[in-house]
Amino acid sequence: MKIARVALDVPLDEAFDFVLPEGVEAPVGTLVVVPFGRSRKVGVVVERPGRSAIAPERLKPVERVVDDVGPLVEHDLALLRFCASYYQRGLGEVIAASLPPRLRQVRRRRLEAGAVAACTEPSVAPSSPSADQLAALAACLEGLDRFHPVLLHGVTGSGKTEVYLRLIEEVLRRGRQALFLVPEIGLTPQLEARVRGRFAGVPVVAAHSQLAQGERAAAWLAAQSGAARIVLGTRLAILTPFRELGAIVVDEEHDASYKQQEGLRYSARDVAVRRAQELAIPVVLGSATPSLESYANASEGRYRLAVLATRAPTGAAMPAVRTVDTRADRPHEGLSFALVRALRERVARREQALVFVNRRGFSPVLFCRACLWHSACPRCSANLVLHRKARELRCHHCGHRERAPERCPSCGAAELAPVGQGTQRVEEALREALPDARVERVDRDSTSRKGALAGVLERFGAGEVDVLVGTQMLAKGHDFPRLTLVGVLDSDSALFSADFRAAERLFAQLVQVAGRAGRADAPGEVLIQTDFPTHPLYAAVARHDYEAFARDALAERRLAGFPPFAHLVLLRAESKKAGEPNAFLREAARAARTSAAKVEVFDPVAAPLERKAGFERAQLLVRAANRATLQRFLREWRGWLDERAGRNVRWSLDVDPQEV
Repeated sequence: MKIARVALDVPLDEAFDFVLPEGVEAPVGTLVVVPFGRSRKVGVVVERPGRSAIAPERLKPVERVVDDVGPLVEHDLALLRFCASYYQRGLGEVIAASLPPRLRQVRRRRLEAGAVAACTEPSVAPSSPSADQLAALAACLEGLDRFHPVLLHGVTGSGKTEVYLRLIEEVLRRGRQALFLVPEIGLTPQLEARVRGRFAGVPVVAAHSQLAQGERAAAWLAAQSGAARIVLGTRLAILTPFRELGAIVVDEEHDASYKQQEGLRYSARDVAVRRAQELAIPVVLGSATPSLESYANASEGRYRLAVLATRAPTGAAMPAVRTVDTRADRPHEGLSFALVRALRERVARREQALVFVNRRGFSPVLFCRACLWHSACPRCSANLVLHRKARELRCHHCGHRERAPERCPSCGAAELAPVGQGTQRVEEALREALPDARVERVDRDSTSRKGALAGVLERFGAGEVDVLVGTQMLAKGHDFPRLTLVGVLDSDSALFSADFRAAERLFAQLVQVAGRAGRADAPGEVLIQTDFPTHPLYAAVARHDYEAFARDALAERRLAGFPPFAHLVLLRAESKKAGEPNAFLREAARAARTSAAKVEVFDPVAAPLERKAGFERAQLLVRAANRATLQRFLREWRGWLDERAGRNVRWSLDVDPQEV
């Protein structure tokens, strides 16, 4: 009797034994269709044991082998096993997450692994590289035949993409494949056009969630077979199998979009480093504002550091950054007089402007416009978040809560306010203030239709739009030569957020969006509206001084015991029954505190969004000094969680959470 142990998309650690019919072969890595309960599922053979612990008469047969998809090879399975172990998910769930939806279907049309389209036009000749670019490329090429992590720290407009493309050129010359990751789907069309133009005749595919199911499956198969030589994709592409992967590029490596927030909560950047290590290949992490974790790794010698300090190839100056004190120049509908005046000047000169509304993911914090008091937690190095409905201030770390004051506790003024502006409201204000200007808005609402974002950006690039207003979708990756002014609204909330990463994200966003201005001959200017014009973070942005910001931020992290000087896991729980999540988490905390592992267990607290879709939600933070300690603890704790969670509570673990 031949046994196939099959991993299935179920929330269990174990794989399931099936018997192979006579004459059927299914080596490890093969996709198979098997009966499961009252249904059938597509799974992957992960082991071929000599015998099964299940009685032969109880074993069900494999229904069929999926013969139009090649088996996953051992190094691909090894990566998926690592993800299952590190992120505390079942192997079958992880494998399912790596497969395009079409390949997970029991009934589907047969797939054809056809030729991948390549650009037939002549290759676009590259521009002459600067000395910095040549030095950075040399640093990347040092380790083409070994694990070689490189942090490419280049200012906005410094030509990081040219370094990536020259690295890929050498990888292709050696007969290997390349994987190029970007954080958001909106960046892929522009990049794909550039890559196809550069590598005429080279098969290139894109891999992201907005592709049609057939396209996504075809890209996956092309990478697995080796037919695709370059794969461009978002975070899901890191789990794509490759026949002969030779290098990985992670552009904008600091971006939070690389962290999956549902299901398998993996970091594509971290998995990229692990994959490069297993394959003994280089991985290049690029950013104008590296994550503090990556910068610490480079500073301590674990990553090779390469720097692009000037803009290329024109050597254009960095934009002038200044703050607008909104205590004196009070904004009307979000717009200060200074910003409106600067916008009018640009429109009159037929130049372009970008108004950036920084509203992503920052919780409202009360502050006083009169004396600058803000709602700080008395028990943590964090701030209290305003919960409007309950009219409470709460700490999302230790659970402290207090009544939101009507007047400032410091000076007694009645000028307490949270921060907030919407893009639609700003768009209307811009149309009113600039009646002759062509204004368009870019946010998730305005670009929900397929191709809408690309259309707006194309019109802006063609000079058909004077002022673009939008969110973080506009902050990175775009190059508009006529854009000379950037205005930043609503950034102060991040200075006093409960999230310890908020300041790092704000600095990155401001540097990235500022980098859109003045990339050609005309000088660029950036106006940041703020109630805190002397804040050190804004001063570092104005100086374009990432090193100073990183040095101070890392010192704060070390004192507070946050990454990269500690490692975190977040246990989330939710239930439709009031009180159930907190009760479950209190039990989980008691169990965690009995562990022999040296971990610090915080008290359960309400989730930042306490109620969602009818579910009450809460969370529990655990901190450890190193990854090994945290992983040992999680293996033990997860067994308790599996046993004790009742039917009323859903729970999940988030290892290395990005939002706490």
